[in-house]
Amino acid sequence: MTALHTKIAMVTRRIEERSAGTRDDYLDQVAESLEAGPRRNLLSCGNIAHVAAACMPGEKRDLLGARASNIGIITSYNDMVSAHQPFEAYPALIKKSVRQAGAVAQVAGGVPAMCDGITQGQDGMELSLFSRDVIAMSTAIALSHDAFDAALYLGVCDKIVPGLVIGALTFGHLPAVFVPAGPMPSGLPNKEKVRVRQLYAEGKADRAELLEAEAKSYHSAGTCTFYGTANSNQMLMEIMGLHLPGSSFVNPNTPLRNALTEAAAIRAVALAEPGPDHTPIARILDVPAFVNGIIGLLATGGSTNHTMHLIAMARAAGIILTWDDFSDLSEIIPLLVRAYPNGAADINHFHAAGGMGFLIRTLRDSGLLHDDVTTMLGQGLSAYTREPFLDGGELVWRDAGTSSADETVLRNASKPFLPKGGLKLLEGGLGRAVIKVSAVAEEHQLIKAPARIFATQSALLDAFKAGELTSDFIAVLPYQGPKACGMPELHKLTPALGVLQDRGLKVALVTDGRMSGASGKVPAAIHVTPEAQDGGAIGKLRDGDMLVLDATSGRLDVLVDPAEFAAREPAPSPIRRQRGSGRELFSKLRSMASGAETGASIVS
Repeated sequence: MTALHTKIAMVTRRIEERSAGTRDDYLDQVAESLEAGPRRNLLSCGNIAHVAAACMPGEKRDLLGARASNIGIITSYNDMVSAHQPFEAYPALIKKSVRQAGAVAQVAGGVPAMCDGITQGQDGMELSLFSRDVIAMSTAIALSHDAFDAALYLGVCDKIVPGLVIGALTFGHLPAVFVPAGPMPSGLPNKEKVRVRQLYAEGKADRAELLEAEAKSYHSAGTCTFYGTANSNQMLMEIMGLHLPGSSFVNPNTPLRNALTEAAAIRAVALAEPGPDHTPIARILDVPAFVNGIIGLLATGGSTNHTMHLIAMARAAGIILTWDDFSDLSEIIPLLVRAYPNGAADINHFHAAGGMGFLIRTLRDSGLLHDDVTTMLGQGLSAYTREPFLDGGELVWRDAGTSSADETVLRNASKPFLPKGGLKLLEGGLGRAVIKVSAVAEEHQLIKAPARIFATQSALLDAFKAGELTSDFIAVLPYQGPKACGMPELHKLTPALGVLQDRGLKVALVTDGRMSGASGKVPAAIHVTPEAQDGGAIGKLRDGDMLVLDATSGRLDVLVDPAEFAAREPAPSPIRRQRGSGRELFSKLRSMASGAETGASIVS
């Protein structure tokens, strides 16, 4: 195994030095909780009687006598979101396995799980980002009974896993195991889905044709198969040591999936017991683990949303990440995966080509991952270069392949698709932003064009439908940040902008909002900070201002006389009182939110 790359070591040291005070404070808090021993031993007789009241007789006896570990289950089950529907059956499966291991499991609480795919372009999308922090708080409420020795976290999608991680880190003294549900089987190829969407945007396909294509794409229980935020979440949980090896992308409702869920439950019991296996989540999620997460994100061309989520998660552990850390690592981390929107394949094809075991092996062997990390299975990542399978009904692991089964999808670090990672930091007269470049063709990575300012997604789409967008332009959508309106994704713009690019126009998007975990072929400078609502320069732009978006050099500039630009007053916010779809309940959260580069969070 090659020695760790010097730049990775440098970035890691920089994060550790930057985070020294906050990390020490966090670890002191964890140490205080660990010193007290299992918190449920401190409960009064009345407290513990309430905990055990609804249990089966044997479980009640064990809990009242403090003879067995109690494993809390935090579930994000609902049967409307396809990725979370499989969790319906998990508690019973977990309870049975935990009981066989001599412990007790209880559903400690549920957390909300909204679907960005359902709320795209709708008012409800303005609640999406803040649902992450609501999930973190819901997790804390579920665990606040102090009745548990470890916890199992059932989550998959966009804000759910980051929220669960933030909540779990608040109880950093507890061991934690994250349990995935897996992706749905492959349906209509993503490339064909995008083709139909663009035809519909042009008026060349009707709603029935569009609905048929969408229903063939999203067709069963499980995660959507494109490589967006949900599947990026699963990659992160595995490469950071909180999933069982090879478990992230096994399809739901299969014997292997059930066996992995049972094994995760049994492992949670082992982690909870006093002794050498006892491993609080605070020991697992340290600086090297978060650096490994960033590396995994870059090597796979993962979701831009994690330039906020990873930062918010890290802050919950007392670790301070910045976009400079992502950008510096991106200079030396090769792109090893081509999965939609970075390619034609879906996440099932990635898994079949070698998946996480191969990915971790090639990064580790090339000195591009920290191996000196603690995982839910112990020390080092060697266990994560293996993959699970059933042998006569028994769950066993074997070494992952040393070569990719499909080099159009997954490659060795010595033969990458691109020598640099999929994300880039942009800086300049408009502030700082991020861009996902792994799906953007080289000829589209430098755009110099006049600005067209749009107050809403609908305004841009109306201009497109009216045939007004016939020359090169950079679409600017200010007042889309967390303080303004909750930072909704603007993915609804993708088909129209894609059509214009295919027609030969130079087009791009600049916004203080989000795009999507499925950010695609159109260059998009997103998460611009400071946001317009905070007086950011993006709010001063006017129609016709010449802009330069250069993903190669990392620049985002406005070519207006600096004195004139500085003297401008920001345009008034188009955001009016937000009512309906529950938005009025989130007004205080919007006012409290931090900026995108500090996690767009109210809790970390």
